Amino acid sequence: MKVLTWNVNSLRTRLPRLLALLEREAPDVALIQEVKMLEEEIPYDRLAAAGYSALVNGQRTYNGVAILSRHHGEEIARAFPGDPVPEEARVLAARVGGLTIVCVYVINGQSAGSPAYERKLVQLRSLRDWITSTFDLEQPVLVGGDFNLAPDDRDVWDPAGWKGHTHATEPERAEFRALLDLGFADLFRLHHDEGGVFSWWDYRQGAFHKREGLRIDLLLGTEPLARRCTEVRIDRNERKPSAGEGAPSDHAPVIATFDD
Repeated sequence: MKVLTWNVNSLRTRLPRLLALLEREAPDVALIQEVKMLEEEIPYDRLAAAGYSALVNGQRTYNGVAILSRHHGEEIARAFPGDPVPEEARVLAARVGGLTIVCVYVINGQSAGSPAYERKLVQLRSLRDWITSTFDLEQPVLVGGDFNLAPDDRDVWDPAGWKGHTHATEPERAEFRALLDLGFADLFRLHHDEGGVFSWWDYRQGAFHKREGLRIDLLLGTEPLARRCTEVRIDRNERKPSAGEGAPSDHAPVIATFDD
């Protein structure tokens, strides 16, 4: 089984790249963030032709999440109690086969101490409480998406420069650790202890070419999934321009493989 997560930063813009990625990687499930389209605007026919059904919690211009699957998916939820921004399409939970999936797009947070930052902490805490009360974490549960936080200093290109800035503050990281403490593993870290491997690079100032990035796109799995996880990689090439497929997203896909 193969699962990927990717913040496409506009499905409309990135559709050719997404279709090429699906053909190349053939994932069983793809978690997509920043769809930026309403449900009725989604190109379901193009996705179906590629072999995928789509569950979508859509929003125009901002946000929006989707779960694409080679198999029939059953939607569980698209909201959770305590979310400080319930009007924003940032979560979608579904059951695909024997796997429970939660696709998330966490609040950016703007700057540490700002109202948006405080909402981000509340959202992370409420998300954790909802997951605890809703799902059997002794079973295979996958939580993935754009968390807008770097779990530790290995995930930041300049830890000293980012110290105290949103995405790398201790309160954000503490909320993330509390989520792991429920029984989740950061699947990438099971296979990579090294730092300097990123999934997001700012569009500005040549950040990608200077390797000035963050690892903020994450796949978390409960123990039944973690023990089956054989590989996790970040497709850095997808961040590069590609002839015929349009401009890249500022994020790269994270791809995990599991023994059946």
